[in-house]
Amino acid sequence: MGYTYKEAGVDIQAGNEAVERIKPAVLSTLRPGVLGGLGGFGGLFSLDLDKYPDPVLVSGTDGVGTKLRLAFQLNKHNTIGQDAVAMCVNDILVHGAEPLFFLDYLAVGKLIPERVAAIVEGVAEGCRQAGCALIGGETAEMPGFYPQDEYDLAGFAVGVVNRDNLIDGSQIREGDILLGLPSSGLHSNGYSLVRKVFEGYPLDEFWPELGGTLGEVLLTPTRIYVRTILPLLARVNIAGMVHITGGGLTENIPRVLPPGLGVAIETASWQVPQVFSLLQRIGSIADEEMYRTFNMGIGFIIIVHPADEERVMGFLLANKEQVVKIGTVIPGQGVKYL
Repeated sequence: MGYTYKEAGVDIQAGNEAVERIKPAVLSTLRPGVLGGLGGFGGLFSLDLDKYPDPVLVSGTDGVGTKLRLAFQLNKHNTIGQDAVAMCVNDILVHGAEPLFFLDYLAVGKLIPERVAAIVEGVAEGCRQAGCALIGGETAEMPGFYPQDEYDLAGFAVGVVNRDNLIDGSQIREGDILLGLPSSGLHSNGYSLVRKVFEGYPLDEFWPELGGTLGEVLLTPTRIYVRTILPLLARVNIAGMVHITGGGLTENIPRVLPPGLGVAIETASWQVPQVFSLLQRIGSIADEEMYRTFNMGIGFIIIVHPADEERVMGFLLANKEQVVKIGTVIPGQGVKYL
């Protein structure tokens, strides 16, 4: 007899089992607009043109990065999917878009149905938090390319906003106010540096200053801001928004600013979480490098005109959001830390 695909390392039956295991998680994300079911060649979605008569589709794609290495080390796979969703939906949210659907791409060295199900449950949890549907994806078994116990996870989201409500930063003016929303921790950025700093430290060791084990804190999933921001956009004019991802505060804020404008950030206006202070101390990392690599406890920024500041703050605080004024828009360019 000749070789079989299974002998070459690809188990089609295991793939079929994985699909069956993830169906409940996928079904839990269904929302109006989804057509068809899991297993087709494409995910189908019907846009509501009554709600969006002049629609602009906004898309975003991202992966989890080397934070995955911690999931491998801890053998904990049910939260990392939220990171994949968050990195995409938070990006499109910046433009005022409502996330509609998400598709994931999971490449594994060896397809273990139970592990795939755990990973996809994390993706589904992220979709539920974002209000978007998981309408499809791909799981690829790639023996000889990835080690058996490792995988890569990425995905993309599509959202929609009416053209008149599109937020692109063009309305930002000198004197506008920057309001910061807290992150849940490191989110999913800078983990190559994080892992280098904490190399050799046991992940299961409890750190009193962190309130948990090192592994638990480092693997905390990225916060999703959709439920906070979309209701706000329906009530108040927002000049611009920023998702603090790779590049930290230093690189991400200027992406939304019109030419000739920069920002002044009051670094003492918020309490930097202990994980950042600990990381900086152990790694002897300069302030400049910290703000250029990490979110430093601010995961999302709303930029408003001074006349709208009170309304925005009032709405967010009434909804139990821990919002803080962190800076202002000034003439110039880039980010100035005070």
